[in-house]
Amino acid sequence: MARHLITSAIPYINGIKHLGNLVGSQLPADLYARYQRQRGAEVLFLCATDEHGTPAELAAAKAGKPVAEYCTEMHDVQARIAEGFGLSFDHFGRSSSIQNQKLTQHFAGVLADRGLIEEVEQRQIYSETDGRFLPDRYVEGTCPNCGFEDARGDQCDNCTKQLDPEDLINPRSTVSGATDLEMRATKHLFLKQSGLKDKLDAWIDSKTDWPVLTTSIAKKWLHDGDGLQDRGITRDLSWGVPVKRGDEDWPGMEGKVFYVWFDAPIEYIACAQEWVDAGKGDDWERWWRTDKGADDVRYTQFMGKDNVPFHTLSFPATIMGSGEPWKLVDYIKSFNYLNYDGGQFSTSRGRGVFMDQALEILPADYWRWWLLSHAPETSDAEFTWENFQSSVNKDLADVLGNFVSRITKFCRSKFGEAVPEAGEYGEAEHALIADITARVARYGEQMDAMEVRKSAAELRAIWAAGNEYLQAQAPWTTFKTDPDRAAAQVRLALNLIPLYATLAAPFIPDAAEKMLAGMKITDASWPDDVGSAVAQLPAGHVFEVPEVLFAKITDEQREEWEGRFAGNRD
Repeated sequence: MARHLITSAIPYINGIKHLGNLVGSQLPADLYARYQRQRGAEVLFLCATDEHGTPAELAAAKAGKPVAEYCTEMHDVQARIAEGFGLSFDHFGRSSSIQNQKLTQHFAGVLADRGLIEEVEQRQIYSETDGRFLPDRYVEGTCPNCGFEDARGDQCDNCTKQLDPEDLINPRSTVSGATDLEMRATKHLFLKQSGLKDKLDAWIDSKTDWPVLTTSIAKKWLHDGDGLQDRGITRDLSWGVPVKRGDEDWPGMEGKVFYVWFDAPIEYIACAQEWVDAGKGDDWERWWRTDKGADDVRYTQFMGKDNVPFHTLSFPATIMGSGEPWKLVDYIKSFNYLNYDGGQFSTSRGRGVFMDQALEILPADYWRWWLLSHAPETSDAEFTWENFQSSVNKDLADVLGNFVSRITKFCRSKFGEAVPEAGEYGEAEHALIADITARVARYGEQMDAMEVRKSAAELRAIWAAGNEYLQAQAPWTTFKTDPDRAAAQVRLALNLIPLYATLAAPFIPDAAEKMLAGMKITDASWPDDVGSAVAQLPAGHVFEVPEVLFAKITDEQREEWEGRFAGNRD
C-alpha cells in the first residue's frame, strides 16, 4: 500500500483567512489527500495554526486579550471553518504545542552541537516610544526594491523580496506608529545555512519533477546577489518557544524566543506527535524518521509562492544540518496568488471574501469547485463575481446537477424509482463507456501529477459526456416507440451517477455524498474498471431522486455580493 504524508502550509493565527489563502495551500492539499485515500493509499494529512511571532502578538493586542488566550480561541475558529470547507485533516495542530516546543529546542541543540549555529552581535531597530527592540515584523515601511509602502521588515508582500528592517525607507513601528527608531546592539543566534548551500543546491537539482514556480524561487534565493545567507533564528519577543539548547538553558539568550520561521515548519513533524498523543494514531515516527520506516513514504507539501524559500531552503537546512534521519520533502506543489476583482484581498479595507463569509452565503462545494478549477498554478488568478456565477451555473448546475436531476426524474416518471431491467446496450452505449474509460484514465494521471486545473477540466468533460449522450439519444423520445431501448439508455445514465460522485468526491465531497445517498450506494472506491463501475446499479436497484444539487446564482445575488465585498477602494 502506498503511503502519503501530506502537509499544507500552516496558516497564521492572526484572523480568518481569505479565499486566496485557502486555494494556495489547504484546499489543493485536501483534494490530493482525498484522492489518494480513494486510490487505497495510507494517508496522513496534517495542518496546524502558526501561533508565534509578531502577527499573533499584534492581533492579540488589538483584540485586547492575552496572546495565549487569543491563540486558543482563533485555533478553534480556524478549525471550525476548515471543517466547514470539508478539509479532511487527520490532525489540525498548534505550533504552540509542548510537542513543538520540545522538538524545536531539540533541533537547536543538535544544530549547535554540529557547529551550525552561531551567536552574532547585531544592530537591531529599537523604539524609544515602545521601550523595546522591534523584531522585523514590528517594522513597516516602503520597500526599496518596488516602492510598496506597506512592506514588512522581513519581506515585501508585493515583490516577495527578502528584507531586513533597516532596508526599509521611512520605517515605522507597527506597535505604536512611532518613527523615533534607532539601531542598537543585541545578540541573536543564526543558522549557518550558507554552509549547506551546495548540498541544498544538489538536492533541489535532483527534484526534476518539481513545478517551475517552486524551483525558480529556490534557485533565485540560492544564487541571486550574494546567494544563500545565514538566517537569524531568535527574536526579542516574549511569545514563542523559549531559546534552549535541548533541555538546557542557553547562556546569553535569556528572555528570547526562537524565530517563528524556525519553529513553524518543525510543527509539521510535531503535529504528527500531537496526532498520536490525541489518540488518533499509534506511531508518528514511521512517517517522519527514515530509520523507523519513513523511507517508503512520499511526502508532499502544498503552499503559496511566498512560503517557498523557507520550505526549499531553511527547513531542509534544519533537517539536513541535524544529521538525523528525518524525512525530507519529495514534492512541493506551490501556487501563485489569487487576486480579488482587479486588486488584492484586504482585511483592513473589508475587500474580498473571507472563509467564514463564504460559508455564510453558499455551501462549501460551490467555493471548492470554483477555486480548484481556477487554481493559480502557472500564473496569478483573479476572482470575479461574474466568472464565479458563470462557472457555478454552467459546471455545477447545468452540467452535473441537470444530468442527475433529468435522468432520475425521467426514470421515476416512466419506470419508477428503480433501475429498469429491459433492453441491451448498443453502439452508442459502448462508445460512451469507451470514451469515459479514456477520460477517467487521463483524470487519474492528472490527479497523480497534481495538475489541479487540468483535473477539474477533465472531470467536467466526463460529466459533459453524459449530458451529450442523453441529448443525442433522447430516451424521452425513444420511449414512445421503443421502451426497451429507452430502458437501456436510462440504466446506463443512472449508473453514471455513482461514477460521477466517486470521481467528483475530492472536489465536491458534500454533493458527491448526496449523489451516492440518493442512489443508495455506499461503495465509493476508485473505478479502476469503468465498464464494471457503470454496472454497479443492477436492474431493479431502488433509488431516490436526489434534491437539487446546486441552485443557480441569480444576477440579483451576484450584484448584492459584489457590493457587499467591494470594501473601501480608497
